Amino acid sequence: MTTTITLTGAGGQIGYALLFRIAAGDLLGPDEKVRLRLLEIPQGLGAAEGAALELQDGAFGLLEHVEVTDDPAVGFDGCDLALLVGARPRGPGMERGDLLAANAGIFGPQGAAIAAHAADGVRVTVVGNPANTNALIAAASAGDVPAERFSALTRLDENRARAQLSETLAVPVDTVRRVPIWGNHSATQFPDVSHATVGGRPAAEALEAIVGDVPTWLDQTFIPRVAKRGAEIIRVRGSSSVASAANATIEHVRDWVRGTEEWTSAGVVSHGEYGVPEGLISSFPVRSVDGEWQIVEGLEVSDRARAHRRVGRRARRGARRGAIPRDALKGHRAGSEQGRMDAGGAR
Repeated sequence: MTTTITLTGAGGQIGYALLFRIAAGDLLGPDEKVRLRLLEIPQGLGAAEGAALELQDGAFGLLEHVEVTDDPAVGFDGCDLALLVGARPRGPGMERGDLLAANAGIFGPQGAAIAAHAADGVRVTVVGNPANTNALIAAASAGDVPAERFSALTRLDENRARAQLSETLAVPVDTVRRVPIWGNHSATQFPDVSHATVGGRPAAEALEAIVGDVPTWLDQTFIPRVAKRGAEIIRVRGSSSVASAANATIEHVRDWVRGTEEWTSAGVVSHGEYGVPEGLISSFPVRSVDGEWQIVEGLEVSDRARAHRRVGRRARRGARRGAIPRDALKGHRAGSEQGRMDAGGAR
C-alpha cells in the first residue's frame, strides 16, 4: 500500500526537516511506501525542487514518487495525509487581525482544494501558526469534509512541558506522562501537570520534594518557560524551532494514524467539552482510537487550570473583532466564534 502525503511550505526549514524523516519511514513505519507532493508558493518552488533532488539522491526504499507544484489542485490530488506547514509569519508592526486575515487567504483555498481533490479519508494536520485558527479556517472552507479530519499541532508544547519536568526531576523524559496542553499554541496556553505522572507516581509529589512550593514554581517558572520556549530558541539560535517542530509533527501524525494508549495533546474540534464553545479548535488531552482523535473526558480541572483558561478565553475574545474575513467561515458551524482563537506565535 502507498500513502500519498502532501506537504505545504515544503521549501521551508520545518518542511525540509520533515521530508527525509517521512521518506525514511519515521512517520508511517518501515513497511508503508509513500508518495510525496510538495506544495509551495511560486517563490518557494526552487527550494522545494532542491529538496526533491536530495530525496532522490537519498535512495529511500519507501519513497515511490516526489512531485513539486504550486497548484493546490495538483498538490492535494488523492492526498491521504496533508501537513499544512507553510503560513504567513507575523512581521514587525503587523496587527493580529492582519495576520489572521493573511492566513485566511492561504488556508481557505487550501481547505477548498482538499475538499475538491483529496482522498475521501484525508486527515489534515496544521502546523503553520496560528495553528488552531488556521485549522479552523481550512476546515470551514472544506465543504463536506468533517471538521474532525482537521487537527492543529500542540504536541511540541507538550514535549516541551515533559522535557522541563524531566530536567527538573532528573528522570528520563519517557517516564513523564499525562501532561496535556489546554488552549492554543500561544502565550495563553496551559500545560497541565495536575494529572501528570513520573514513573507511575504523581508528578506533584515528586516536584514537591525538589522545588518545595509547587504552585509558585508552576506559575513563575514552568508555565512561562514552556509558553515562551519558542521565543527563547529564537533568541539563542537566531531562528525559530525547526527539528523539534518537525519531530512533534511526526509524533502527532503517527499517533493519529496508528492510535495511542496514553494521553497526548492535539488541537481538535470541540463539541462543547470542558466548556469550550462547540465548533472551535482547541487543544485538549486526547487519545487516537481507530484513526480518530477522541477527547479524554471526565478529568477534574484544577483551580489553577480554570484560572489560566479564563485568561486564555479573554485573549481569544480580544482577537475576535474583524480578525477573519466572513467568507473564510461561511457555512461553518463555529460562525463568528472563530475570532476567539489566539493569533499564536513562533514555534
